[in-house]
Amino acid sequence: MHTDVQSFAVAHLLRRPAACRVGGFVVGFDPATTSPYVNYATPVPGAAPTDTDVADLIAAFRTRGLLPRLEFAPDAAPAVEPALRRAGFTTEAVHEYLVCTPATLTVPGAAPEPEARVRVEAPVTDEDYLAVDTALSEAFGGEWAPSPQGAARLRRTEEGGGAVRFVRAEDGSCAGGALCSAPAEGTAELAGVGTLPGHRGRGIAAAVTAALAETLFARGARTVWLEYSGAGSRRVYERVGFRPGGTRVYLRHEG
Repeated sequence: MHTDVQSFAVAHLLRRPAACRVGGFVVGFDPATTSPYVNYATPVPGAAPTDTDVADLIAAFRTRGLLPRLEFAPDAAPAVEPALRRAGFTTEAVHEYLVCTPATLTVPGAAPEPEARVRVEAPVTDEDYLAVDTALSEAFGGEWAPSPQGAARLRRTEEGGGAVRFVRAEDGSCAGGALCSAPAEGTAELAGVGTLPGHRGRGIAAAVTAALAETLFARGARTVWLEYSGAGSRRVYERVGFRPGGTRVYLRHEG
């Protein structure tokens, strides 16, 4: 599963508008944003980069005024992390990821379960997409500013074979939502699961996660994977059928 996830990461970044290859790396540049969480690199499985390859990678970011940053599953390319650390890359984060299959997926539906009373929708209008972008921005502590560009990226996810799902608040806005990439290499990444503080505890995250996994399985994915931020979120994901899969590291170069 490590290699499947890493192969997915390569294919996913190659979808970026200005993706390029540098040595044994793929870099997913998107000229529409300078966000380091959109513009990052990942190694191809089995890559064994030289110090020159890493220097070229750093230069590819610096010439664009961007922070050199990578996300990858180290077990899929064991020689990469030592080469990056020799060049001064440091750890931003280490995340475990969970994997769901059609056999393990549990779609909430029993009457006593809170999420059984949650109605999950797909956004349709520009207002829907902006509402999702706005709610997720707030749910993640304002890591990005909601914008028409962010809403457009969500729409492109849906129109490109991925999926965006959300739950409406009583006033018609978004109470919580998430997105899932289009499948690549048989798997898809589910990300951005967020619920506004005033709507937590209603089963929104579980319902949206299950709905997205079910949708991607129907579109041909054999597995869906995600990362979690704490024990509480892990329990939510495990309840709908996600199981331990491996570890991914996030490295950046501040020099």
